[in-house]
Parts: sequence; structure tokens; C-alpha cells
Amino acid sequence: MQNDEGQNDEGQKDIDVRRAYAGLVMPDEQFRFFSAADDCFPVRRIPASPKPSELAQKDWDFERFSFESEGHHCNLFDYISRNRILGLLLMKDDYVCFENYQRGLRADSHWLSMSMAKSIASTLVAVAIQDGHIAGLDDRLVKYLPALEGGAYNDVTVKQLLLMSSGADWNEDHTNPESHRRKVLELQIAQAPGSVGRYMSALEKLHPAGQHWNYSTGETHIVGELVQAATGQWLSDYLNEKLWQPLGMEGDASWWLESPNGLEVAGSGFNACLRDYARFARFFMKGGKIGSQQILPESWLYQAAGPSQIGDTLVPYGYMWWSLADRQGSFERRAFSARGIFGQRIYISPKDNCLAVMFCQRSRPLGDSPLLDDDFFNAFCEQA
Repeated sequence: MQNDEGQNDEGQKDIDVRRAYAGLVMPDEQFRFFSAADDCFPVRRIPASPKPSELAQKDWDFERFSFESEGHHCNLFDYISRNRILGLLLMKDDYVCFENYQRGLRADSHWLSMSMAKSIASTLVAVAIQDGHIAGLDDRLVKYLPALEGGAYNDVTVKQLLLMSSGADWNEDHTNPESHRRKVLELQIAQAPGSVGRYMSALEKLHPAGQHWNYSTGETHIVGELVQAATGQWLSDYLNEKLWQPLGMEGDASWWLESPNGLEVAGSGFNACLRDYARFARFFMKGGKIGSQQILPESWLYQAAGPSQIGDTLVPYGYMWWSLADRQGSFERRAFSARGIFGQRIYISPKDNCLAVMFCQRSRPLGDSPLLDDDFFNAFCEQA
């Protein structure tokens, strides 16, 4: 794979990335950040397949679609406009029934995943288990990553890492310059090899492993280290070999690096086009098979979807996927989603054979969704 250096001036790049993560940039600058994010850091590139797989289309009368969200009656036009959605692709029964781009985005435009990358990275752990590179979910991480011995992750298993139940201290606040999340961003900006892993291992241990859930982007970095150590391949290379080429992705992709020629930033920084995110979602929705070959363990789909019992709490989270409740608050449908700050989403409902992928440009990392995305997707599953 090719490594590219970021193209922006170093000082300006640092200021832009910090402010972009905090939601402190104007819309035009934010658009440039999301649509050309692989200029911000060195990346590892993943080439398009020479034989793109088909995304067949069918008609859908989207103008008749409507849904309720927090007492408001809405349609698809409201949803796209009010939620600042710049790319939306909907699939039902293996057909694309709606695809729309705004503000000059095109089908071949890249967009930054933010934390949707976590669900891609955790899926590669499943591939590594199916391939026999990782013996199982109950393996301790130190079996593959001996550098973690003696630190916060000394007793943590692969499963506990995927569930973000390590018990390590972590503050995810993107708007707080003193949070752990922002400190890891500073390490990424500094581009020092191995710095994020060392930082994670030195965290304070607050809870016994497996007893407390705490969302942590840093833990996905350890996922990337785990895949690299177990397979002997960079995350991007393993993704390319096992999924990107076999799934027939029509565009290239890129993944931010911790340092030049170093580890991928597994919790963020993946860049691809809308249709290829949809192809990944379709693969996952079908239980992780490509043709007749089982790429993921057969039970992985529903384990990954959650919800998960962690200590005394039922958490709406699985193996780095978010569990989606229906309109009655039940998880029986076993729908789930990948989510990134500023509104990036992949929604999957295997029972309904429905999926949705969206690129968004919201003003704040979290809490700026005028119409609830979950309400929209639940209604789509009912009406498509």
C-alpha cells in the first residue's frame, strides 16, 4: 500500500484539525475537512476493485414517506435539510431505492468516517478470528500485545476490549482540550510512532475488566494494534485483502496513520465513498459471507449488534456497533448502527433487509440532531 504525506502546512493543519474536532469551524471549512480529510495526516491507501460489484436499483416513492420525531411530523425533505445530510443511500431487499448527494458531493466523493471506522476495525477482529489468527474472544490482549503487560489492559480480553469494558479511565469529550480523547488527538498530530499505545497502557484502572462500560476511542486504537500483531498485516492491507477487493468496492479508500508508515488510527480517519460504505453494510447485514465463503464467524452478527450485559447494566452496544431500539423501546429486532460524530451513520436491520448510510455535516460533535436519526431509520424499515 502507498503512504501519502498530508499536503497542508503543518501549523495550519494542526489548528484546523483541533478546531474541526471541537466543532469550532465555519461550514465551508468543515466541508473541506470532511471531504478531503486524507490531506490532514499521512494515510495508507486501499485501491478500488477492478471489478466493482453491482448495486442494483429499484423505484421507491420517497415523496410519500413520512415519520414522527419527538412530536414533529416529518418527510424525507425535512430530514435531509434539517439534519444537514450531504449524502444518503437507502437499500431494501438488496436494491438501492434512494441515493442523494448535496453541496456538490458525487457518488465518487470521499467522506470522513469519524467513529464509523470503529465498526470496520472491530469487523477485522472477527475476520482474524475466522482466519485463526486470533484464537478467540476470551484470549487476553497481552497474548498478542505483550507491551500491555502491567498496564491498564494487562487483564483485559479481546471481548472486553470490543465491548469497551476494560475498566480503564477515559473521557471522550471532543470539546474539552484536557480530555483523554483530545490528548490522543494531540499524539496523532505529533505523529510519534507507538505513542497512542503507550498512552493507553498507562491509563488509570478504575473498574475490574468486564464490569463497567465506558465509550473510548482509544480502545479502538488497541484493536488496530491487535489486528496488526495477530495477522502480521497493517489494518488497511488486511481490509483490502479480506473485504475491499472481494466485495468489489468501486472506489479507493484511505486510513489515517498514527505516524508515517505506522499504525492506522483505527477509531477514526477512514475515508471512502458512500456506495462502498453501503457495500460494507450489506456484507455485514448478510452475516459476513462473500459468495459461499463465510468471512466472519457465523454467530458474529448478533453478538456484534448487542445489546450487551456489562456488569449489572444492559448497554445498547455490541462489538463496536450501537444497538437500535424500535419505536416501542425494544431491541428484539436486533437492528444496529455504526456512528460517527457530526452525524455519520450506517444503519442495518437484517430482519427487515434494510440499510441506510449517511454523510452529515452537523455543527457539533454530538447533540445537534434536529430530527432523531433512529426515528428516521425505524420508519424506513416499516415503510420501504
